[in-house]
Amino acid sequence: MLFSLLSIFIAIAWIILGTSYTKLHPFIVLLIAAVVLSIILGIDPIEATGIVFKGFFKIIKNIGLLILFGTIIGAALEQSNATLALAKGILKSLQKLPLPYAVSCIGYLVSIPVFCDAAFVILSQLNKTLSSQTKTPMVGLTVALSTGLFAPHVLVPPTPGPLAAAANLNLENLILLIGVGGSIAFILIFVGGWYGNYLIKKNKYTESNESLENSPSEKIFGLPSFSKAILPILVPIGLMCLGTLLKIVPSFIGLEYLIVLTKPTTALGIGMLFAFRLLFKQPQKNISKAIKKGLKQAIPILAITGMGGALGSVIQTIPLQDYALEISTFSGFGILIPFLIAALLKTAQGSSTVAIITTSSIIFPLLSVLGLDSEMGKVWAIMALGVGSMTVSHANDSYFWIVSQMSGMDVKTAYRTHTVGTLLQGIVGLVVVFIGFTIWTAM
Repeated sequence: MLFSLLSIFIAIAWIILGTSYTKLHPFIVLLIAAVVLSIILGIDPIEATGIVFKGFFKIIKNIGLLILFGTIIGAALEQSNATLALAKGILKSLQKLPLPYAVSCIGYLVSIPVFCDAAFVILSQLNKTLSSQTKTPMVGLTVALSTGLFAPHVLVPPTPGPLAAAANLNLENLILLIGVGGSIAFILIFVGGWYGNYLIKKNKYTESNESLENSPSEKIFGLPSFSKAILPILVPIGLMCLGTLLKIVPSFIGLEYLIVLTKPTTALGIGMLFAFRLLFKQPQKNISKAIKKGLKQAIPILAITGMGGALGSVIQTIPLQDYALEISTFSGFGILIPFLIAALLKTAQGSSTVAIITTSSIIFPLLSVLGLDSEMGKVWAIMALGVGSMTVSHANDSYFWIVSQMSGMDVKTAYRTHTVGTLLQGIVGLVVVFIGFTIWTAM
């Protein structure tokens, strides 16, 4: 038992050191971890090779198209300026809210299809424009936007991290994950909004030297309407919700064809077609460009996700469940274990996606012992490791540098604001998940 657990700790330590200090690509780090772990466990090399390949391609088969369609949707929204249309629409609808909370809501919606780092780059100029026009300290709006983008990034599909975790834990009900993840992320963006509002009150507005005459909200003409911009997001979610309802209705002619349309992969594919409609100028050229950008974003994620699945397959050869049953109080740890592992990995090596993928691979054999082996239990596990993976964003995280550089912060200020904001989100997230998990277990 101790030897097997020690071997896993060695693999985790290598992942942390490999991604933090050697600067190797996470794909290579995870591959080495899988190979070394199989050697330590004494698995036959031929058998180990089969386990690694099987684990890798199983994940790719399950979520490959989901991730690809999701990244293409994000690229099309970015290319068509639909993200700015969404931002302007939300601001108009939330005029009565304090500005930091409205900015957090912008981040919440935009980050579901678009990666948080790319979305921050797209929206940073809009943030500067709002700061200048309302004489609001930039630091508060920056934190409101960065935390608003971050929460959906780690909790709500079709972002690759939650999708990969769902695949690693064999979660079938994706719409349940979207519903719970979306609800918790919505709570957490208001944590970021509150902290952003607090920073606004504690800091004075200073005029930026950067000219704001060419802000996107003023310069770009012909933005798509809000309703058209939001369809690539709402249509897939609506179809998947319909799929859930179709499971409980009486059978009728054509039901099987309708069910196919509500499958997550098909639903996202249809959402991608709606995203293509936004590229109304030179559609052939622009669609090709969006697909290329989506592929460029998806391939590294698929490689890391697949190798995380390979590592998980090697870990699953260890009878962790049998070991855990020997500890009578083990189930009392519940969702704390996935949170702590993800938080350790995130803080040590910087990538939330790597932390989510690795943690979900590690905890899969322990689900039954932790009382998380049902569909809802798996959702709570993903929520726990999701909020763990946002605790905390600092200098080894590329998102940290995007936030600081695009908003003109020095490193000290970024630590004091953005890093503290993600820490607050992680802590509050754990509390919210723990309360939800406790209520669910008591039912």
